[in-house]
Parts: sequence; C-alpha cells; structure tokens
Amino acid sequence: MARVAGVDLPREKRGEIALTYLYGMGRPTSLKVLQQARVDPNKRVKTWTEEETARIREIIERELKVEGDLRREIAMNVKRLMDIGCYRGIRHRKGLPVRGQRTHTNARTRKGRRKGVMVKKKPAAAASAAPAAAARKAGA
Repeated sequence: MARVAGVDLPREKRGEIALTYLYGMGRPTSLKVLQQARVDPNKRVKTWTEEETARIREIIERELKVEGDLRREIAMNVKRLMDIGCYRGIRHRKGLPVRGQRTHTNARTRKGRRKGVMVKKKPAAAASAAPAAAARKAGA
C-alpha cells in the first residue's frame, strides 16, 4: 500500500486520481507531481514500484504543503483575521458567509439548520382551570 504524507492511497485507483486523496492536492497538481517523478498518470497505485513511490513522496515533501501543514496554515490565517477584528474575521467568528453572499435567504451551510419561530403554549394547568372557573360562574 502506498503511503504518502501520512495518507494511505487507494490501491485500485489511477495515480492521477489517488494523489487527490491528499488534502490540498487536486488533479492539476497531481499530474505535475507524477510528471516530475516520471510516473505514468494512468498507472494504478498497486503497480507502482518502491522507487516510484519514494520519488513521488520526496517531491511532495520537498515542494508542496499538504495535509497537516496546510490545515495548520489555513487555521492560523483565519485566526489572524479574527484576532485583528477585520470584517472577514468577524464573519468567521459569527459563522456567517465570508465572501459577500446573501444571508436573508440561503447560507444554510454556514448558519446551520433553521431555527423555527417558537409558538407560545398556554400552561396546561391554567388552560384546564379556566373553563372550569367559567362553568362555575355560569352555574352560580
């Protein structure tokens, strides 16, 4: 099993697709890495030799920021925006869309499930006591 940047790549997939399982690596980047490592993008991961796997791993570690390092950098960037109190940081803090999308409708992914309008219920004891009191007054 090919293990690159702490992730087990799926053995049955083509190399071009398998590398996209790494966080921060898409199709164009995976093609560039395979081209630099001189590995056929259509070759399945299970048919990679140890030498090919090592070349791919070495290129990714040397030239790209993927997985934990990339996640950490993104988290630090968001934290910096929140700390300086800029508009984008405030939107991140409140859990609202950051890039100018409307929030009157839509934005459910950022805002979460809808919070329905609460309907006031009459207390059960007061509701049952009121008809009884009215009946006593009518009978008196």
